[in-house]
Amino acid sequence: MKHKNLFALTGLVVAVMALCPRLYAAGPDKDKLAPYKLIDTISILDGLVGFDISWVDSESGRYYLADRGNAAATPQVAPSIDVIDTKRDQFLYKITLSSAPNGVLAIRRPGDDDEADQPGVLVVGTLDSHALFIDLAHPFATPLSVSTGGNHRADELAYDPVDHVILIANDQDTPAPYITFISTASHAVLGKIVYDGTLGNPKSTGGIEQPVWDGVHKRFYISIPSTQANPSGEVDEINPKTMEITAVFPTTCGPAGLALIPGQRLMTSCGDVLKLPSGTVVQTVTGVGGDEIWYNPGDQRVYFGGGTNRISVSVVSGLPLFDLITTLTVGVPAVVLPPAPAHTTHSVAADSELNRIFVPVSHEGVKVYTDDTDGN
Repeated sequence: MKHKNLFALTGLVVAVMALCPRLYAAGPDKDKLAPYKLIDTISILDGLVGFDISWVDSESGRYYLADRGNAAATPQVAPSIDVIDTKRDQFLYKITLSSAPNGVLAIRRPGDDDEADQPGVLVVGTLDSHALFIDLAHPFATPLSVSTGGNHRADELAYDPVDHVILIANDQDTPAPYITFISTASHAVLGKIVYDGTLGNPKSTGGIEQPVWDGVHKRFYISIPSTQANPSGEVDEINPKTMEITAVFPTTCGPAGLALIPGQRLMTSCGDVLKLPSGTVVQTVTGVGGDEIWYNPGDQRVYFGGGTNRISVSVVSGLPLFDLITTLTVGVPAVVLPPAPAHTTHSVAADSELNRIFVPVSHEGVKVYTDDTDGN
């Protein structure tokens, strides 16, 4: 979300691939290419210009996108959460917000059946440093708002369903970025960890990125692109009960996105694979990159939002061998469409029951891809 430098794209082949309405795949071994296809592009009401994180709740069949709106439009387009039916690939409605959303995830309330087709609660981090709790049974009601106490945005977040705790990061705050723990039962702020180099905490020099929850070890893990001690980044292990960093795992490539995958492994958006509980980097997958990444248990693949150029989605296989299967070209670089803006992405989410991959692309909408092998 923070490391989004555009890479210059040149060459006729790249331009032709980007302009094609169907998906092209490029990988190191043509025998490994998956037959992905574009099955739909879902238009967003009032258009899609700026956005951030997306999330799929496969049980309820809903996709949620943090849409930052468009202040330059006439009339202005307010920030919102865009809601899509993943079973019908259909835009449903917007949940209008007063502040631009960043991180978003859907959770079940304490006592809810995780397998039930229940709407649950949407938790959203906003530009004005709040965490919003939206009751999805009443999505247009005023959300419950909890301040994280910062001077910049509340961003990416993860949920501990055992202790009913949300971890949310203020990645750009001054004088130092920090994370906040919020109870989903009382909505009270339980504590913070400040990445300022004091109290034994790391000193971040590159913000704070994607967190995940591991139910086996009952720990949060969060990617930090760079710290004073680890310029190439690290993944930190956090105990939600004590609200302390219990281990620091150095990485090799400045991670942004992070996903928990089978075999008690963590995959970073820059390709490092870490084995838990030791945190040892056991492999680095080359040729991948991106911001938000998503593990889909339905097809046992990891999807990398934006790739290395903000117009692609890399696809990596799971155990036993982590391998780059293919790279999907989903957007259009600015060099192809001057003076029109680039069509870019940095977000991805998947419906694990349908194996449909949802990729928001600016100035287009939400593209839906699938592997032909699922019969769609």
